[in-house]
Amino acid sequence: MDKATHMDSETLLDHEIRPALLRGFQDGYRWQDVTCRPYKEDGAALFRDISRQVLFEDPALECELRYFEMAASGYSTLERHEHAHGVMILRGHGRCLLGDAVREVAPFDLVRIPSLMWHQFRASASEPLGFLCMVNRLRDRPQLPSEADLADLRAIPAVAAFLAG
Repeated sequence: MDKATHMDSETLLDHEIRPALLRGFQDGYRWQDVTCRPYKEDGAALFRDISRQVLFEDPALECELRYFEMAASGYSTLERHEHAHGVMILRGHGRCLLGDAVREVAPFDLVRIPSLMWHQFRASASEPLGFLCMVNRLRDRPQLPSEADLADLRAIPAVAAFLAG
């Protein structure tokens, strides 16, 4: 095999095994060769008008980088889990529940969600809310609140107002 053929074979093999090194940004907060998926596969959790894109899920990385976007007035699931994660707001404005506090969020804000903290994101009524979320590649499944958990959260006036929408 000559050197040129050998290099082409290596390049082809390298491309088949490894994820793309560059995925261009596209209109509508989409990325080249990244599938826009439903937020959750099952219908057990309450959420509205939200999608997700997994930007990096390379086994060589110990984390995944995902982009979530909700339409105006959309929201994510109220949940908690053992794994921590980090969020960067990329577009829009909204609010997020972090434990027993409700916070306003805007572009480029950073949100740290510790282990087992109740959290939920809600877009404003006037625009979509989009954010990057970095999580462990291997992680536990989200826990949904029980009726007792919801009663405890609703005992805090600001949280009750947030959950009421």
